[in-house]
Amino acid sequence: MTDGSPPWPAVSLAYAAFACRCPRCGKGRLFHNLLEVRPVCEVCGLDLARADAGDGAVVGAILVLGAIVISLAFWVEFRFSPPLWVHAILWPVVSIPLAIGLMRPAKAALVALQYRFRSSEMGL
Repeated sequence: MTDGSPPWPAVSLAYAAFACRCPRCGKGRLFHNLLEVRPVCEVCGLDLARADAGDGAVVGAILVLGAIVISLAFWVEFRFSPPLWVHAILWPVVSIPLAIGLMRPAKAALVALQYRFRSSEMGL
């Protein structure tokens, strides 16, 4: 573009995180499968192979989800006093989908933040 504006409009960090979309164009899907970042954006061609969220998304999900699930487990135990097998069945069924539901946007947010503030690490 000749007017000095960037070729891609700025994508909101919240949109990129919660929609799990490319941090540059906002249209391409960020994940290849459940939690694996695509090597290249299918729309704009952004090289996502160098994007490294590390363990930040996992640590954040563990801290948030651990506090929620433990609080709920205490509440269920003291309110209803169910047998132990109810806890053994209930909490994995609750915590696994919540963990995945928290980790995808958290990882997408970390990739978007890396693109926005440390684009040199992504080879841009």
